[in-house]
Amino acid sequence: MIVDKIKKRQPTAKRKGADIDIPIGKWVKCEECKEIIYKEELRNNLNICPVCGHYFRMHIDRRLELVVDEGTYKKFDLDIETTNPLNIEEYPKKLKALREKTGLKEAVACGTGKINGEEVVICIMDSGFLMGSMGVVVGEKITYAIEQAIKKRLPLIIFSVSGGARMQEGIISLMQMAKTTAALTKLDEAGLLYISVLTDPTYGGVTASFASLGDIILAEPKAMIGFAGQRVIEQTIGESLPEGFQTAEFLLEHGFIDKIVERKDLKNVISNLIKYHKN
Repeated sequence: MIVDKIKKRQPTAKRKGADIDIPIGKWVKCEECKEIIYKEELRNNLNICPVCGHYFRMHIDRRLELVVDEGTYKKFDLDIETTNPLNIEEYPKKLKALREKTGLKEAVACGTGKINGEEVVICIMDSGFLMGSMGVVVGEKITYAIEQAIKKRLPLIIFSVSGGARMQEGIISLMQMAKTTAALTKLDEAGLLYISVLTDPTYGGVTASFASLGDIILAEPKAMIGFAGQRVIEQTIGESLPEGFQTAEFLLEHGFIDKIVERKDLKNVISNLIKYHKN
């Protein structure tokens, strides 16, 4: 395939009989339509395939660029080290490799910022870090962000993307579901707004806790959302599931989410919802 040939080229390698260098890492293949896309073109199109409209997953930094007003984001100074409660030999090595690859310390970033001038507490998860799995650090950071929203009397925005609880941390990772849920109960009692934004995919313990507890739940088009995967459910109940099951469109039709919002409109929709709530 052409994409494999591109990847194998050396940085200065040239095609035979050609004078043009083909840079490495400048192209990406769309999972949906299989088109080869120039990365810069994809970035300029909000990480959406210009051919078929498929939504690519986003790095935390890119999501912040699109949603938060420039220069307003302030990350919470919360330095927590990820532990290895099950003493899995490969786990620390995997974490180290992912940190070098993604430039992230963990699967979520939390802080304060402004969205069209409206000050918020915002958390953004990243699928590139262990599929956005929720371990102890992720649960603690989100809980801390909720507590800061209560303290500062600010709306809370969480962008979720996750495969669920982090199996490398065992039952301790499952406890984060109860912890984040309890914190959100206090946020609700304080009368503060919580907008949950579901992106592709949002599964497992994240869906079963904070991602589903928003006062308003938004989702990006065609995002896959659920607890267990479709294959697991079919094997469990012994029945075929309806077409489009677990897509954002299916969930909107059945009342699980409030609105599907295109990526280009998310910033304005969120800021408008905050203004409506203030009034």
